[in-house]
Amino acid sequence: LSTEEEKRLLKLEEELRSMASGQDEAVGREAKAIRKARAGLGGHTRPVGGFFFLGPTGVGKTRLAEALAEVLFGSKEALLRFDMSEYMEKFNVSRLIGAPPGYVGYDEGGQLTEAVRRRPYSVILFDEMEKAHPEVFNLLLQIFDSGRLTDAFGRTVDFRNTLIIMTSNVGAQLFFKGVSLGFGEGENFRGVKEQVLTQFRKRFPPEFINRLDDIIVFNALGEKEVLKILDLVLKELQERLDERGMKLRLTPRARKFLVSEGFDLQMGARPLRRALERLVSEPLSEEILKGSYSEGDTVVVDVVRGSVRFKKGGKKEAGTSVS
Repeated sequence: LSTEEEKRLLKLEEELRSMASGQDEAVGREAKAIRKARAGLGGHTRPVGGFFFLGPTGVGKTRLAEALAEVLFGSKEALLRFDMSEYMEKFNVSRLIGAPPGYVGYDEGGQLTEAVRRRPYSVILFDEMEKAHPEVFNLLLQIFDSGRLTDAFGRTVDFRNTLIIMTSNVGAQLFFKGVSLGFGEGENFRGVKEQVLTQFRKRFPPEFINRLDDIIVFNALGEKEVLKILDLVLKELQERLDERGMKLRLTPRARKFLVSEGFDLQMGARPLRRALERLVSEPLSEEILKGSYSEGDTVVVDVVRGSVRFKKGGKKEAGTSVS
């Protein structure tokens, strides 16, 4: 390990939390396992790690995978994503390593093996694993056991510098059944997690589960977590406004309004970005084009009688700055 990488690994939690907020336990467990592997204590014939993320839709499973790609390998492009709904049939699974000689697509190589051959340092995300054909698990067992896979051309592809993450919504309905999961109900999650893990163990083969470094159940989101995610999304908007020399500030009313409009118990925080675009970004763009705001201005976002309103504000204007 280089000195630079050692420093980065020691601050891994801090960096990940700044990019994928709302799931501190998941971030902490992931970071510890990665440090162990990178320190040489995780085995030399395995990938950097193999993790399974469980939890409801929209709670940050994919976002944490994206953040890991950026932090560990320096780019979002280092995330290789495979939707397992496309590999539900046995004949489709062969596309991962390449079609057999004489079949359509043989010359193209494998979708998985080619991607890793071209980018050996990467995070591989297998999404919705409950939809995958059993043959997919056989391929993963080879990767976990030997850190390599042979494609249809007979070439060996090295997976030892990849981080493998799998996701599933198995058991997600338990977060919404029989337990009130309104904001601030985090203390109820422990029992639900055990039930989710029980369903997970029934659904997936034990020989596969035994090769995982960790199985992480993501919490359903409460108000505190959604507000943190709102800050991350607002930061992206502020970066765009920085190019115009403008600042954005939200009143507490505006923050709570955006959370109420952009959070759904079933969908998690996934609608939050759309709500911000609809309620803030799009109308603010129109105001900028009209000349209402220009370089040097601070735009204060407030809510008046259930509607978002903008106004110019000074440095002492009440509200939360986005930076």
